[in-house]
Amino acid sequence: MMRAKKLNSKIVCTTLLMLLSFVGFSQDDSKITSTIDTTSIKIGEQIQYTITVETDSLNVVHFPEGQTFSPLETVEAIMQDTIKNNNKVILQRIYALTQFDSGAYTIPPQRIAINEQPFFTDSFRIKVADVVVDTIKQKMFDIKPLIEVEKSNAKIWKIGLTILLALLIIGGLAYWFFLRKKPLTEEEKEALLPPYDRALLELKKLENSKYLIHDEYKKYYSELTDIVRSYLEEDVHVSALESTTGQLITKLEMLKDSGELNLDDDTITQFQKILQTADLVKFAKSKPPTSIAEQDRLAVEQIVVKTHDALPEPTEEELLQNAEYLEELAKKKQRKKIYWAAAIFAGILFIGGAFSVAYFGFREVKDTVFGHPTKELLEGEWVASSYGFPPIEIETPDVLLRQKVELPQEILDSIQDIQTFAYGSYTQNLSLSSTSVTFKNQSDPDFEGAIGSAIGIFEQVGIRNIITKQEEFTTQSGVTGLKVYGTGNFKNPITEKSKKIKYNILMFGGKGFIQQIAITWEDGDDYAEQIVSRILNTLDVKTQT
Repeated sequence: MMRAKKLNSKIVCTTLLMLLSFVGFSQDDSKITSTIDTTSIKIGEQIQYTITVETDSLNVVHFPEGQTFSPLETVEAIMQDTIKNNNKVILQRIYALTQFDSGAYTIPPQRIAINEQPFFTDSFRIKVADVVVDTIKQKMFDIKPLIEVEKSNAKIWKIGLTILLALLIIGGLAYWFFLRKKPLTEEEKEALLPPYDRALLELKKLENSKYLIHDEYKKYYSELTDIVRSYLEEDVHVSALESTTGQLITKLEMLKDSGELNLDDDTITQFQKILQTADLVKFAKSKPPTSIAEQDRLAVEQIVVKTHDALPEPTEEELLQNAEYLEELAKKKQRKKIYWAAAIFAGILFIGGAFSVAYFGFREVKDTVFGHPTKELLEGEWVASSYGFPPIEIETPDVLLRQKVELPQEILDSIQDIQTFAYGSYTQNLSLSSTSVTFKNQSDPDFEGAIGSAIGIFEQVGIRNIITKQEEFTTQSGVTGLKVYGTGNFKNPITEKSKKIKYNILMFGGKGFIQQIAITWEDGDDYAEQIVSRILNTLDVKTQT
């Protein structure tokens, strides 16, 4: 991080005086020059390395790319404007170089290709000086240890807000369509009226109907008798709808004789005649004059009024029972609305779940709803950092923590420094470690021995039946290393359960140092496979000490 800040704070300055210059090769009328603006810098400062090519305008020129100035690091490369002079062209590229370790370094010759023909610049000797620190005035402190911080809850809040928003939308829809008190329709308003008022209103509608005009006497008398029968059933509490004409008249006479209905004989007789006329119209296809039909309607209206007036006043107990009935009826309606809302909510969840399973797959939906360790790592906030020296740059789903390594004394005698960082363990779904080792002896790294040690560690922790394969691996910056991969069977010492795991071991190195990245994960875990693929795509190493 400190290096990145230093690099970002420096701006290439092309107005610096060129202190040294070198005239390169000239062939086929091509001329190459290379210059640097200084031979001495402090740690973190930059050198301006300029390459100028003068050649024929038809020639194709290739400048150095990437980290070809090692052991100095390339910060950036700038292509200057092309200058044309008749049939000649002058191309210039400036490179900003830096180094973060003190010492004397040699910039190697750089290869420039003109029409695939190579030309080389001369090398330059650079001195990098330490930054002088006044230890008397400025007190020195130890490196601060790593501090664990709480994991960000941003994703949890996002999921929670999404679920809350979905529930609010569903709740709003359920309330709007089922729970809210909707404006009543005319039919609903009519149904809420008392039986007496409703019967008079329906008789008024029958008067305004066109049944008699269209000779629909059967419908007219059917509706007329249904109105009065319904009224008697609701207000007089007599089973009128299921009774024949004779049965209904008999019931009314019994109520009159018992004193429960104060209705005169003429009214009952008139009502009996109307019912008999209606029976003839409905079953014998009789067709009385229109005037008689209208008089029968008026007579039924008078019968309803007289019956209502003949009913005794309800007692307090009856009123109370009626109120309780209405309250229970209202509760039933409310419960029915709630049941409907719950059924619709369950239906939406079921349909949404079925659609999600069909589109995303059962496993994806299950892991999203109930959670999966590696899925959460894959979709969480990743961390890009540099570990150890020589540095290993890598992007991981979580920070790698420094590990304390205990080695036998005979191995420690040959090691100058070892730095290991790790995440997870073999018992978990994913483990990742990064190790950088520098040796006292500046010899080529022993990759075969390192691989054997890594496989030996696998066996020590309980991994058996290890299958090993090897291939070359190249990082995004072009550094080539060795990739060892395969499978094995691991028995968890805690749960005693066995599982098949996969592993990757990547080796890089040079004279006096070696870098290793080791990854293990459970076989068949698609999320872990994606994590490993992303890690390898972001992996990069610095191969200079």
